[in-house]
Amino acid sequence: MIRKKLRGTIFMSVIAVMGISVLIATASKSPGSSSSKGARTEAGSFGEASSAIVPTIERLDPALDLIVPAHVAVEKVATGFTWTEGPVWVQPGYLMFADIPSNSIRKWTPGDGVSIFMQPSGYQGSEPYGGPEPGSNGMTLDRAGRLTVAGHAQQNVWRLERIDSKAPITILADTFQGKRLNSPNDLVYKSDGSLYFTDPPYGLRTQKDDDPAKQLQVNGVYRIPGAADQKPGAEPSRAQLQLLIEDLPRPNGIVFSPDEKYLYVNNSEPKKIWMRYSVKADGTLTDGTQFCDATSDTRPGAPDGMKVDQRGNLYSAGPGGVWIFSPAGNHLGTIDFPEKVANLAWGGADYKTLYVAASSSIYRITLRVRGVYPKVH
Repeated sequence: MIRKKLRGTIFMSVIAVMGISVLIATASKSPGSSSSKGARTEAGSFGEASSAIVPTIERLDPALDLIVPAHVAVEKVATGFTWTEGPVWVQPGYLMFADIPSNSIRKWTPGDGVSIFMQPSGYQGSEPYGGPEPGSNGMTLDRAGRLTVAGHAQQNVWRLERIDSKAPITILADTFQGKRLNSPNDLVYKSDGSLYFTDPPYGLRTQKDDDPAKQLQVNGVYRIPGAADQKPGAEPSRAQLQLLIEDLPRPNGIVFSPDEKYLYVNNSEPKKIWMRYSVKADGTLTDGTQFCDATSDTRPGAPDGMKVDQRGNLYSAGPGGVWIFSPAGNHLGTIDFPEKVANLAWGGADYKTLYVAASSSIYRITLRVRGVYPKVH
């Protein structure tokens, strides 16, 4: 997660017409290392009868047409927040997400709107936090359907033993080699029950490497072997925590390919890059390969939360909106959003709806493919 101000090239004016807000956007494209040769761009506007938007879509490859329908609408389902993050769809049918500055986890239910599920969700102190991001961050479900949370300002990873704000909490990780974690940011389970997470310093008060609370020199990517099997209330298996990646300055989004042969990790700054790692039989990583560099793209946003669909396509927050890559790492196109995108989640009855956490709002868009959803037994 990154909420720093980036210089953008999307200019918007809001015109009130009979009580309906109309968004007019123009965008200057700078797609980093991706080729824009042959690209098709669909201009977008707000629908007049609802909060639906026909977004601008940068189509760089015909393969995107098999994923994103022509003239697809983006619907704003909730708004009024500060910096939304960590969405996860929970059956029988609602979305949970973090609003980090308000130190809360929210619940959005179709037809009922938004309620506060937990507050505080990150920093637990009685004094003001003193930093911009006191809350929790990324969330997912383990195979038992338990909510697992990147604690961010709480500097740990924790699990609710049932989806109830008053349920017991189990700490899965809080230190590495005796030193406190920075601020766990995003996380993903492997089917064997191990948990992988990124740990940049964005949840610290200054968000910098010289923050007084930062005990680790590295901003790492970690693995908790057997996290799903940790007994409720048990202490973390601190000696078992594995540091897998230590050469990314700001690791952020993280997701497995559908067959779990690869782990994708992106980096938010100073370089805006996406990496792919081969997953070894023991769960460790090898052969890290950079497949996209968007550092030169000055639109608002940076590589952040990621998800995959069942065909292996990768969806990621990035400059301008949601970037879509093929399994081979080719940039197929970008769906532009009117707000800076932070994270994504598949939901709905058929998991073809992509929910997007973007700054002050939650959006959704229905695509042509089914997403990969946390495997709950």
